[in-house]
Amino acid sequence: MKWTQYFIPTQKEAPADAVVPSHQLMIRAGLIRQVVAGAYSYLPLGYRSLRKIEAIVREEMDAAGALELNMPAMHPIELWEQTGRVEAMGDVLVRLGGGSGDDWRSRVVLGPTHEEVITEHARAFVNSYKQLPLTFYQIQTKFRGEARPKSGVLRTREFLMKDAYSFHLAKEEAGGLDETYERMYGAYSTIFGRCGLPYVPVEAESGPIGGDASHEFMVPTDAGEDYLVRAEDGEYRANLERAEVAPLDDKGDGTDQAMAEVHTPGLGTIDEVSNFLKCEPCRMIKTIIYESEGEPIVALVRGDHAVNESKFARAAGVPFVEPASPELITKLTKADVGFAGPVALDARVIADQAVTVMHDAVTGANKTDHHLTGVNPGRDFEIKSSADIRMAVEGDRAPNGSPLVFEKCIEVGHVFKLGTKYSSAMEATCLDQNGRPQPFIMGCYGIGLNRIMAAAIESFHDDRGICWPMAIAPFQAVICALDMREETVVKVAGEVHDQLVAAGVDVLLDDRDARPGFKFKDAELVGFPIRITVGKRGLAEGIAEIQNRRTGDVQKVAPDAVADIVAKMVEDAIREERT
Repeated sequence: MKWTQYFIPTQKEAPADAVVPSHQLMIRAGLIRQVVAGAYSYLPLGYRSLRKIEAIVREEMDAAGALELNMPAMHPIELWEQTGRVEAMGDVLVRLGGGSGDDWRSRVVLGPTHEEVITEHARAFVNSYKQLPLTFYQIQTKFRGEARPKSGVLRTREFLMKDAYSFHLAKEEAGGLDETYERMYGAYSTIFGRCGLPYVPVEAESGPIGGDASHEFMVPTDAGEDYLVRAEDGEYRANLERAEVAPLDDKGDGTDQAMAEVHTPGLGTIDEVSNFLKCEPCRMIKTIIYESEGEPIVALVRGDHAVNESKFARAAGVPFVEPASPELITKLTKADVGFAGPVALDARVIADQAVTVMHDAVTGANKTDHHLTGVNPGRDFEIKSSADIRMAVEGDRAPNGSPLVFEKCIEVGHVFKLGTKYSSAMEATCLDQNGRPQPFIMGCYGIGLNRIMAAAIESFHDDRGICWPMAIAPFQAVICALDMREETVVKVAGEVHDQLVAAGVDVLLDDRDARPGFKFKDAELVGFPIRITVGKRGLAEGIAEIQNRRTGDVQKVAPDAVADIVAKMVEDAIREERT
């Protein structure tokens, strides 16, 4: 392939709104172009890389025994109503809209994921345990109503996902969910390794997808919006939403002072009250009222901590929680919002472990414009239920006591044990060995292909441009033919190109009539892993140059030796990335 026959619209500068390196470089290297906020066209060079990623994913899914299909992007909203996810997904679920309720568009959504559709297919076609286990996958465009798409292809409204779903009638037996889950976990590790990513698998929350166990595959980078939390000794890893913390001791010198009511006019936030009463936020008890399935549930955390709603819902034994309405808060506390407290509060309360060891705390008085001081759990209010329900913070320790380390990261894949969440809701069953109908036990496995591209660029770039992993580079090598008006240069560069193609190397010949520095800068910006320079001066000495983009190492070799050397470099790099 020749550069003059291809389409690579490189740019010197990135748009002002491109902040993270992957966004800047994907635009400057001519990989993508934004069409509307949250949606990008993949130009030929970018699409070439995306298709290589897609091929790796497809190979490993096929090797893991998954069957490829393709499901529609448009879903009848009735399926989502059956599982209750219309409310759970909220504005993330993109609806086509339309006029009256009779308009077909008012009953259609664009799929952010396909649990409902695949479960409907299993309900229709799988009726016996003899057909199980089954795993289906697709590589398809998804749509999500991101309120603020940003960071290029890292957070978009339209993206390419590989989503897979498995069906079983057992969890731990041969052919059960656990076996497939481990096989998919292994396939994901192979995929991300083959793509050259420095990935880290961590325990994770299932979120609106549901289920009782999940893992995320993270790539540490400052451009990420998620956090990987790991123990300093390496024995524990989780995402921020899942991260567990060791119990805390009270750091204060409480003396079990008498409880007293103080007037705090118009002061309803932790900062306002702590400043007014000259106490640290860690000496306050924050009372946050939620509701789930129509019932209020109260969370108690220290004033300097935040409720982890996933942990809280799990501790409460409910599928999800949402902040209570101001009306419910006022009804429950008999006070304005901002003055809730646990003393004499008639509701189900779950306290974070750190609250159970506090002394002489400050908290709302359930009375407008008033707080209580000298509050002691156990003496002034009863704690019937406690758990780790808060977000981990700097200074916390892992359950084994090792200090926690926080790293920003990009999530590139997620695997879930769904259980019967969807099959039960949709009455999707098949007959077991005893002829009795049983709901399918399901697994779900997702990969963001666009994010793999961005994560690779975030992980491997420098101030000159991209440093692609070999397996997913748009082209593995570029030949910079200098002095294109010299017949010998044109002839040798063409011969080297043809020899590389014959050796199986994915190569681009830069045949533009341009200055050497211009060509070199473009080669570095795009990030071809190997650059071969063929020029008049080098040929006069009987050599061509081979440069490794990532290390900068240069070899000077005879032109007829280039193909064998470069083919070996490609083979070695792909093998190293895979391991």
